[in-house]
Amino acid sequence: MPIAGTSRRIARVLLDSPLPQLDRLFDYALPADLGDVPPGVRVRVPLRTAGRVVDGYVVELDTEDDADRPLSEVDSVVSLVPVLPDHLYRLARRAADRAAGSASDVLRLVIPKRQVRVEKAWTADAPPPVPSDDALAAARDVIGSYDGLEELLEQQGRAAVEAIPVFRDGEPGWAALLASVAARTLASGRSSILIVPDHRDLDHLLAALTLSVPAEAVARYDSRQTNPDRYRAFLRSLEDAPCVVVGNRSAVYAPVRAGVVAVWDDGDPLLGEPLAPYINARDAALLRQEQEDSSLLFVGHTRTTDVERLVVHGWLQDVRAARRVLPRVVLSTPQEMDAPTAQRMPSSAFLSARNAAAEGPVLVQVSRPGFAPSLVCAECRAPARCAHCGGPLGAKHRGAVPVCAWCGRGARAWTCPACSSTKLRLASSGSERTADELGRAFPGIRVIVADSAHPVERVDDKPSLVVATRGAEPLADGGYRAIVLLDGARMLQAPDLRIGEACLRWWSNAAALAAPGAPIHLVGVDGSIARALATWNQAGYARGELAERAPLHMPPAARVALVEGSTAAMGRALASLTELALPPDAVLGPVPVESDDYPPRVRALVRFEYGAGARVAAALRAAVVAEAVAARRGKGKSTRIALTVRLDILDPEL
Repeated sequence: MPIAGTSRRIARVLLDSPLPQLDRLFDYALPADLGDVPPGVRVRVPLRTAGRVVDGYVVELDTEDDADRPLSEVDSVVSLVPVLPDHLYRLARRAADRAAGSASDVLRLVIPKRQVRVEKAWTADAPPPVPSDDALAAARDVIGSYDGLEELLEQQGRAAVEAIPVFRDGEPGWAALLASVAARTLASGRSSILIVPDHRDLDHLLAALTLSVPAEAVARYDSRQTNPDRYRAFLRSLEDAPCVVVGNRSAVYAPVRAGVVAVWDDGDPLLGEPLAPYINARDAALLRQEQEDSSLLFVGHTRTTDVERLVVHGWLQDVRAARRVLPRVVLSTPQEMDAPTAQRMPSSAFLSARNAAAEGPVLVQVSRPGFAPSLVCAECRAPARCAHCGGPLGAKHRGAVPVCAWCGRGARAWTCPACSSTKLRLASSGSERTADELGRAFPGIRVIVADSAHPVERVDDKPSLVVATRGAEPLADGGYRAIVLLDGARMLQAPDLRIGEACLRWWSNAAALAAPGAPIHLVGVDGSIARALATWNQAGYARGELAERAPLHMPPAARVALVEGSTAAMGRALASLTELALPPDAVLGPVPVESDDYPPRVRALVRFEYGAGARVAAALRAAVVAEAVAARRGKGKSTRIALTVRLDILDPEL
């Protein structure tokens, strides 16, 4: 016990706890027998409730003269490796506050579990890696093909970069660009963070990096890695020697001192974190750039409305190629749907694909996998639904027993509830049915299916037809000799606020896989979105979408919070917003949530300007904490979380 009137060491600890009321720093006394305890290390500390010991991180160290203040003592130091540097804590704290969440939830995404053997073998005194002269010369050539990019990197600027739809050394041009930026940054003695949506993009980027930077400079953040490899990469990013962090959405929090952060294809929903506090990698990258004053690049073949808003406001610079490469897009309007293969492909696209397939691979993009994802009644055309759960019925192959897409039950004795017919009709064509149809229409041509059930990474340059679902298109050696984009009208019918920009992103990424001069047929789509693809003016389409959403106060023109909870908790939360002087139409709802929960739950949307973001987030977070504390005091009444908040949802709906 400390002697009254003497000073003592204290540690301010962030607890690793999901409870919102514990999302703050707690003071603990540091006993002398623990020795020197540096900031950022993992510790175990007691909680006053139930005598539990929990994990935490030492964020700050201090001394105090008031040794009479009752303080619990740090129980033990788990490791002396400072896994939470101050800049990482500040980033996590700021990101959590913006999203009305907990800092420990953010840190849980980036700091792996401790691996003792890896930690013991780790040494942090490796010499800084340096790219070769040839690699730097190639990097300068790639960066120089974009107007103003070299100067922007020199000035630590921010930009939306339109990727050139070409191949370099067998990899997509965007991967070569990111690898070149990383090589340039590494040569200047700084680290890079390169963010991509999925493992396919990660593999392309890693392949491009092998030509640009030394292997020991790459720290890979990948969910496919083993726990020891993930911890090894994390420790590498803690070193003073600069490195290139490559990974998916959580890599944006890597504890390096970044000279540049680059995000590829920020419109991909995989960059949105599905766990609380649901922060998109794009938003975290923006916060990080403000904190570290690093360069920030959003690279893509298309432009999201979120990025375009920042360009319009002058926050991001618009960077394009010095000599633009425009794919050759051919539009087939809905009126031209009059030719072979079940009238899904007009004659112009069919003849183009047949001629190109004699020379090399041809890509056919479809909307869904499987054979027939949906069935309808053959008599009245009513959608066929499962009698048990109401899910849509589909067929795995011609003549197969219908199967529910939700519960997996077969429907051998199906009867239409509307007209009592027992006959079904194929209402849609998936990748496998399309491949079956095209195989008969293109005799002698190899047909390859690429979807979630049949992943294909790359195809050779021999004649073939590649039928792929959106996002699953493999690379083709030398590029595809023709591309046909089917099911466009069906894709655009999805009830999604952002379906237009999502479709444009899918089509643009597919078009970028074409060989130089190869035709790209967009089938059955017209209007502004078709013109944007044909003229390769995705930024103009994003500007138009942004202008249409502004009067409706829908994202990204405004920020939106989704609030859900019991009726009483919702009333208290919305009442706490009345002091913020939000517009009268800021709140939509509450409306009931369809569930069996008791007490019943309701949901509301809160729309607000970016300038009011900090105040709204703080008020909603305070409401969540208040409800959690009240529930804690009234143990046993309900195990259901009384109130949840999710900010910046991409597709708000009630």
